[in-house]
This record gives sequence, C-alpha cells and structure tokens, in this order.
Amino acid sequence: MGSALMLGTESYITDMDGFSLGTLVVRVAIGLTMAVHGYGKFFRGGRIPGTAAWFDSMGMRPGKLHALLAASTEIGAGLLLAFGLLTPLAALAFVALMVVAGWTVHRNNGFLIVAGGWEYNFVLAIIAVGIAATGPGKYSLDYQLELIENFDGVTGLLISAVGGIAAAITQLALFYRPPATE
Repeated sequence: MGSALMLGTESYITDMDGFSLGTLVVRVAIGLTMAVHGYGKFFRGGRIPGTAAWFDSMGMRPGKLHALLAASTEIGAGLLLAFGLLTPLAALAFVALMVVAGWTVHRNNGFLIVAGGWEYNFVLAIIAVGIAATGPGKYSLDYQLELIENFDGVTGLLISAVGGIAAAITQLALFYRPPATE
C-alpha cells in the first residue's frame, strides 16, 4: 500500500510505480477519448463537411478551417497526452479545445452535462492541467526522453492552464462571430 510520506510541509511520493501507473491510466483514458473525438470529425457522421457546416452555424468561421483544426488538434493532443509526450503542450491544447467548446456550444446550458452544459469540458481540461502539473509519470515518453525535468510542477500548470486559456481567448476573439439571436 504505497502513499505519500509527509515530512514537514513537503510531500514525498514513496510509491513512484503506483503514481506513474495511475497517471498512465488517466492519461491514456482521456487522451484516447479526445483522439477518438477528433477521429469522428474526420471519419464518422457528417465528417469534415458536416462538422464545417456545424461550426459555421454556431459562428466559428470559416467552418472548414475550424473543423480541420479541431479534428487534427483533438487527435494530436489526445495521442500526445496518451503517450505522455510534450505533456504540458498536449494539456494546453486540451484546455484550449475545451474552453472554446464550452464557450461556443455549452455555456448557455449551465454547468451540468445532463442539461447540455460545460461540465464535461471542464473536467477534461482540469484533468489535463493536473497531469501537466504532476508530470506524466515514468511510464511516458517525456520521462523516457528526459523531457519532464523542467516542465512539470508550476511550469506545467502555467503552460497548460494559462497557455490554453490564452489560446482559446485568441481563437474566439479572431474567429467567433455568433449568429444574431431573434
């Protein structure tokens, strides 16, 4: 039963394998969920033309550009997070995607997803930020390639959360023109 050993105000993880295994499970679960979501935009339902028309109808113009960018980013960020590669940047993309989706599609429906709200977007973004802050664990490409030393902790949190929100705000400011309500 591994947990954390508390010494003063610092916490030391005594079971790195357990932490890394738990992080791996979460990374793969939300990473593949996001990648499958992007895959669906390319290969299911209305595909890119249908997604483009939907984006145009909600005010994300040009719709085709945003459909391609959203689908590609969902697949790319999802796979990066699942593999634990460039984790803070993958998390940044998660946050940006979820803020834009929450704002354009779900914000008028309140918080709860059962009412079409932004709860799911929030949870995916927060999990991604949490992973960026804690680091992807030793079962990740970042760890194997020694890329995590300077990009977890506060740095990972800032890259993912602040960078993701800034990217979303920029995208919304440049491209979001909601249709007039009657």
